[in-house]
Amino acid sequence: MLQSPWAWVPSLYFAEGLPYVIVNVLSVTMLKRLGMPNSDLALYTSLLYLPWVVKPLWSPAVDVLRTKRWWILAMQALLALSLAAIALSVPSRSFALMLSLFCVTAFASATHDIAADGFYMLALDAHRQSLFVGIRSTFYRIATVFGQGILVVIAGLLETGTGDIPKAWSATLLGCSLLLAALYFWHRFSLPRTEVLRASGVRPLADMGRSVSTFFRKDGIWVAMLFLLLFRLPEALSVKMLTPFLLDPVDAGGLGLSTADSGLVYGTVGVIALTVGGILGGMAAARYGLKKCLWPMALSLALPCGVYLYMALCQPSSLWIIYLCVAADQFGYGFGFTAYMLYMIYFSRGDFKTSHYALCTAFMALSMMLPGMVAGFLQEKLGYTGFFTLVMLLCLATVAVTLLIKVEPDYGKKENR
Repeated sequence: MLQSPWAWVPSLYFAEGLPYVIVNVLSVTMLKRLGMPNSDLALYTSLLYLPWVVKPLWSPAVDVLRTKRWWILAMQALLALSLAAIALSVPSRSFALMLSLFCVTAFASATHDIAADGFYMLALDAHRQSLFVGIRSTFYRIATVFGQGILVVIAGLLETGTGDIPKAWSATLLGCSLLLAALYFWHRFSLPRTEVLRASGVRPLADMGRSVSTFFRKDGIWVAMLFLLLFRLPEALSVKMLTPFLLDPVDAGGLGLSTADSGLVYGTVGVIALTVGGILGGMAAARYGLKKCLWPMALSLALPCGVYLYMALCQPSSLWIIYLCVAADQFGYGFGFTAYMLYMIYFSRGDFKTSHYALCTAFMALSMMLPGMVAGFLQEKLGYTGFFTLVMLLCLATVAVTLLIKVEPDYGKKENR
């Protein structure tokens, strides 16, 4: 049957993950290869997180205007057009134009996230939601590997083959545009029509106001906000500089990798290690509960950032050493990030839990955006060795906020679900 969940859940979540990765990860590599300085690169690509920070503000509009299916199709069409426009703008090397188009893509992607997640809950009953949650996560991860791994490798091979960096990236993004267009046409036929238009948007807008006010009146809100903003600080500061560090020449303090090699190291091996770490983190939390796992996960998230300080000091030329270092960091991050995700669910319990969780994800995006904005400036002032030394010192922030939060002893254990 064409409208079976198997016909649209995998492709929908691939379509959700791919633009996010293009905007927040692939853009860093592309703009670096086109010659943007690290300070500008980190600042402007971090600002592209903004739509995910503020998306709770317009989620009620997606809820009451048209249907989720309409929003999904409209945003996929817009994404295909905006990616094509970026592809055509690359040869001009106009960073202002490319960033403006990336901004349009970011807002379309964030809106698509709202509609896709809402559609998933409306189109499937509780049993099938549980059944397909692993499928949607898997295809989101596949999109991540495709976007920051395979696409970077393709662009790198085109760079080598054509000798023209703008042409290589233009062709890569044009291919992405065609893929999003194909997904749009597929979903026109495969997405079921399950919704009825609401007559009025007054109640959802009123509910949004109450959900926001009750969120900021929750017990422990200030501690929760500190945790959400600072738990990932070492990773948040370093992440925008990882690709430049891999690509910059050795005499500039980097590792001097090719574009294709950086795609394999960070975008493929790193993402696979991140996924494995996340799976094992979920298994550990289900067995022992969040409280017992909190400290191992906090240290697992923060301390492996030290591999970048090691590489900045030693500048290894062996790809295998670089693979192992990046895999260790990303595995630790995936394992430790489980605590962050579970805490967001824990803190969102009670009335308006869906809206409160959305507000937590806004703080999650903000926690990545703000440190990323200054990362390039700090790296240029301190050099890669000084920058990664600072990253390690900021592990103290992770320790401090982990000391502050309180979690029920058995929360997260499988038998209590």
